[in-house]
Amino acid sequence: MAAVAEPAESESVGTVVVAGAANLAIAFAKLVAGLTSGSAAMLSEAAHSFADTVTEVFLYVALRRGSRPADEEHPFGYGKESWVWAFIAALFTFVGGAGFSIYHGINTIIEGEESGPYLASYIVLAVSFLAEGVSFLKARRQVRTESSRWNVSTRRFLRLTPDTTVKAVYFEDSAALIGLVLAAAGLGLAEITGNALWDGLASILIGLLLLVVAAVLAKSNVTLLVGRAVPPRLHDRIAEDIAALGVVTAVPTLFTMQIGPDDILVAAKVDFADDAPGSEIEKASDEAERRLRARYPQIRYVFLDPTRGSEDSPGL
Repeated sequence: MAAVAEPAESESVGTVVVAGAANLAIAFAKLVAGLTSGSAAMLSEAAHSFADTVTEVFLYVALRRGSRPADEEHPFGYGKESWVWAFIAALFTFVGGAGFSIYHGINTIIEGEESGPYLASYIVLAVSFLAEGVSFLKARRQVRTESSRWNVSTRRFLRLTPDTTVKAVYFEDSAALIGLVLAAAGLGLAEITGNALWDGLASILIGLLLLVVAAVLAKSNVTLLVGRAVPPRLHDRIAEDIAALGVVTAVPTLFTMQIGPDDILVAAKVDFADDAPGSEIEKASDEAERRLRARYPQIRYVFLDPTRGSEDSPGL
């Protein structure tokens, strides 16, 4: 699965910019509220937002550097570089956000630090929820548009999409909204009970939440960097399209690889009819590439290798 090139890329840039601006604005507000109240949950939320802001910078770099055209040194383009930067962004979320939140939460529980006043923190949390909500709605709209374009569920799209930038924004904004609820709950319980334990627990839960998001995003980028094939459904459709050509009798082997968020490489061993002349094989190969690229715009390269079929040949 891949996003359709330029429109999806420009929308991804917009999604990242909106998320980054929202995170930066609320990070300072949370920091002021956290320093004023001494709340571990608020300081964790500030670290969360600052980490997300830096993450958006990495994702923006990923989109820009990954979209550079192919050259002599990199004949297949720079698409995979976008996953390198997205992976770095996931690591920063792990270290900068999760690490600080968990450490500060544990320290608050051990030291028993009291927090207050609470009003400013509640106001900042409410405003932050609205700002994060705007960013989340934009990311969700893009995810729904892309999943509808591919006729798949939102969950399947998020699991399979190679556009890890919009995936990162969607997950991080979701985690941010949940984190704000956790912070509010921690503050509320701390105020009601007068026990800083709840504030510390909220901070730890926020850190664990970031840890899960970072792990999921890191895993997604690693699998793409290693060289992930297209989903089985798309793989079968590509094989069927090649096999449907008149002079093709079988497609014993088909390899695909995602070489960028918008680029797929297709390589196949094709068994042509024994009596097909060379000119017909060349014509069929050109037709296969034309059909595939017309039906799936994200397919950038198609390599067909004429091969003699046998009973031992692997299937599609």
